[in-house]
Amino acid sequence: MVAAALRKDEVAAAGAALDVDDVSHRFVIDGAPLEVIDHVSFHVAPGEFIALLGPSGCGKSTLLRLVAGLDAPASGGLREDGVPITGPDPSRVVVFQDPTLFPWRNVWRNVALGPEAQGTLRAGRARIDEAIRLVGLEGFDKAYPHQLSGGMAQRVSLARALVNAPRLLILDEPLGKLDSLTRLTMQTEILSLWQRSGFTVLLVTHDIEEALFLANRIIVFSDRPAKVKADINVERPYPRHRGDSYLADLRRQILGLLGLDATW
Repeated sequence: MVAAALRKDEVAAAGAALDVDDVSHRFVIDGAPLEVIDHVSFHVAPGEFIALLGPSGCGKSTLLRLVAGLDAPASGGLREDGVPITGPDPSRVVVFQDPTLFPWRNVWRNVALGPEAQGTLRAGRARIDEAIRLVGLEGFDKAYPHQLSGGMAQRVSLARALVNAPRLLILDEPLGKLDSLTRLTMQTEILSLWQRSGFTVLLVTHDIEEALFLANRIIVFSDRPAKVKADINVERPYPRHRGDSYLADLRRQILGLLGLDATW
């Protein structure tokens, strides 16, 4: 069953809870440790939309890899619905900045990668068709990646994630390389997909306006090694208006936390 077809009671339970407990991480570069994450803790309730903001290179994307189970933390722990995260799981799906589509596969075959790998392709054909429809690519199922715009390619990447019915959608700057108009459109589409589906979202972005437009909460990190500087509730209903003075005040607050308020 695709996310859009869930009943209201199923939507309420569709998102996963996430706990990040006193997590630290480091890399070893040329024999020397490089601290990347420093005792980070936070809780994400089922169905929340959380944005992670911080200076470039502070460790946000590394934290996403730990949440996805692609790497293990040096210390501390992560739990999904109370269960320790020890490796990748189909319930947690990552969408990266680059769509990473296979050029020799058309849109339908790219979206079908998950069901194909799980051996459920025959039973999952309707889910694949529905995921393509959800991201607005009806009629492009036979198109190849070189025939798509950047925004369309990122829609394919989203459909490839949605077809697996994730409980936690992990977005690592998925709109960072799009032009400004396409980016605004895609923000609205991601918001709509989240509201209809009920999954939990963890988004890394460098765009403060994007975080304010999309997220329930914004977690602001320090320079590397990343520490939590602030955990901010965005107390505005949806749909939000980008010119809202409340959001403008939050923007100034976040810029101050990032040390950029003097330039605006």
